Amino acid sequence: MYKLLAKLNKLFLPSFTKQRLDLAKAKKWQMALIGWRYYVTTRALDS
Repeated sequence: MYKLLAKLNKLFLPSFTKQRLDLAKAKKWQMALIGWRYYVTTRALDS
């Protein structure tokens, strides 16, 4: 399930590393998105 979510994240959610986003200046919604992507990615790698 997490592998599918990870693929959907990659397709639909923006990549902040490609945009050179500074984490110190990130907005709350951007931090939430980063956290969500991290959570899904780590779960997909564990399974």
